[in-house]
Amino acid sequence: MPPRSRPGQPDAAQAWFASSEGAALLDSERDAVESALGELPGRHWLWLAPLPPERPDGGRGVILYPRGLRFGGDVSCALPLPLPSEAFGTVVLQHVASPGAAGRALLEEVERVLQPGGRVLLFGLNPLSPYRWRWRGHGLQAAEPLSWRRLLRRAGLEPGAVSEGMGPRWEPVAEPRRQSGAGLRAAYLVRADKRSLPLTPIRPRRLLPVAPGAAVA
Repeated sequence: MPPRSRPGQPDAAQAWFASSEGAALLDSERDAVESALGELPGRHWLWLAPLPPERPDGGRGVILYPRGLRFGGDVSCALPLPLPSEAFGTVVLQHVASPGAAGRALLEEVERVLQPGGRVLLFGLNPLSPYRWRWRGHGLQAAEPLSWRRLLRRAGLEPGAVSEGMGPRWEPVAEPRRQSGAGLRAAYLVRADKRSLPLTPIRPRRLLPVAPGAAVA
């Protein structure tokens, strides 16, 4: 999202998520995030949040959040992430990516650290929601789900066909119920998987000509 902070968000955006309007959105997404982190018991997860979150009870994972030009949290770092490849079964990107070059670089890192068969959950702001007037002027960028599906595919991930709309429409009140499609909700969730095996094309076998009447073993 950031004009001046490549891996994260500018201070104005972080301040908005700490406001009552931003808190209503994050509260609306809480159940979705907690469910995602618990989808694959026994596997580690990576959670990139817009603000320092509370660690889930018994959670086995790494939490990062924007801090100036870098990420803070369990590891102080920038891109590329100093994390081992194929180490996480689930990655949650909660309003920490932009649809530009910085977002593409982050998705490439996510694909690298995600295990085959793992899943990434990307939370984005809905540019069609009336709630956009509440984050206007805070350095936040919104993009339609289709844009993120294209970027996820470019990074080597397979996104789902339908997003889930969540959050308020106008009033800053938490709304945990989800809907099919973004609609007019403040935010949406796009899921994408990392294939267990690459799709390698199989060359057709070359057939040898057989003369008429010849015996075939």
